[in-house]
Amino acid sequence: MHWFRAGELEAVLRRFPSDFGVPSYRYGAAERARGEPCRRGEYVDAWGCVWHVAEDGIVGEVKEPPLRDLADIATYRPPFELLDGADLSRVNESCAGSSLFMRVGTETRPFERLQFLRGTEQLLMDLAYGEPEIERLIRMLHEFFCREMEMWAATDVDGVQFMDDWGSQTALLISPQMWRDIFKPLYRDYCNILKSRGKFVFFHSDGNIEEIYPDLIEIGVDALNSQLFCMDIERLGELYRGKITFWGEIDRQQVLSFGTPDDVRAAVRRVRAALDRGQGGVIAQCEWGLETPAENVLAVFEEWDRPLDCLSAGGADRPE
Repeated sequence: MHWFRAGELEAVLRRFPSDFGVPSYRYGAAERARGEPCRRGEYVDAWGCVWHVAEDGIVGEVKEPPLRDLADIATYRPPFELLDGADLSRVNESCAGSSLFMRVGTETRPFERLQFLRGTEQLLMDLAYGEPEIERLIRMLHEFFCREMEMWAATDVDGVQFMDDWGSQTALLISPQMWRDIFKPLYRDYCNILKSRGKFVFFHSDGNIEEIYPDLIEIGVDALNSQLFCMDIERLGELYRGKITFWGEIDRQQVLSFGTPDDVRAAVRRVRAALDRGQGGVIAQCEWGLETPAENVLAVFEEWDRPLDCLSAGGADRPE
C-alpha cells in the first residue's frame, strides 16, 4: 500500500502515529523467488508459487500452484533458506531502543499456503478425501512454521503475528470439526511456542469466523484481527469482550470504499460501543485499500480518538 500512496500514508501517520514498531531484521534470500510482488504481471514467491497480478498495488492470485500433482509433494522442500539465512542480529537492539510495542509478521499461514501450493479447489478435495500426501505436506509446513515461531520467540519482540483467511462471507470455508481436527492443533503449537517465551500472539483471518472465536481464545491468541462486519458485532462483544483483544477493523467492503466520512464515523461508533465500552480491549485499525479515499481513513482515527462520552447514548448507529 505505502508503495503507491506514500505521501497520503505519511500524512495520516503524522497525525496518528502507530503504537506498533517493527525491529530491524531480514530473512534469508529465497532461491525460487523472482519478479516483483504487487506489480502488474507475474512473480514467483519463495515457495515457488506463481502469482498473477492484474493491477499495481494488488497482491494478485496464485494461478500456477507448484504441487498440482500429489506425487510432487514427495520431492518438495519448503524454503528453509529464509530461516537459515535470517539476520536477526539487530532485533534486540531495535526493541531496546524503542518505546513502541514491537511486533513482527511471519510466513506462517498453513491453510493459505496449502492453497497456494495445491490450488484452492484441489486442496479442498484433498482435505475431503483425507489424502495421505496432504497430511505429509501439512507436517512439512508445520515443521517450517514451528521453526519460524521458535526463531522469533528467542528474541525480545513483544508480539508475533500469523494468519489464515478462514471465512467466506457467511461461514467457515471448511467444517468447524475439520478445522478443529486438522488446523487448531497447528495453531495451538505456535501459540505454545510463543507463550513459553512471554510473547503476545496476534492472529488475522478474513470472513465470517464466528464459530472459531472461542477456539482461538482457548489456544491463547491475544489479539484477533477479523472482518467484523461479516459477523454480528454486538454478539461478538457480548460473548468475547474482555476475553480477547479485538484488533480493528472497519468495513472495507462497503463503508471505507464507498461510504462518506460520516458513514465511517458511524461504523467506528458501532465497533466501539459493542467491543470497547470504555474498558479498552480494542486496537484502532482499518485496512487502507488501493482505492479507499484518504478522508475515510482519517475519519476512522479521528472518531476513534474521541472520548467515549461523545458516543451516542444508545451506544451505536447500527444499520437496519
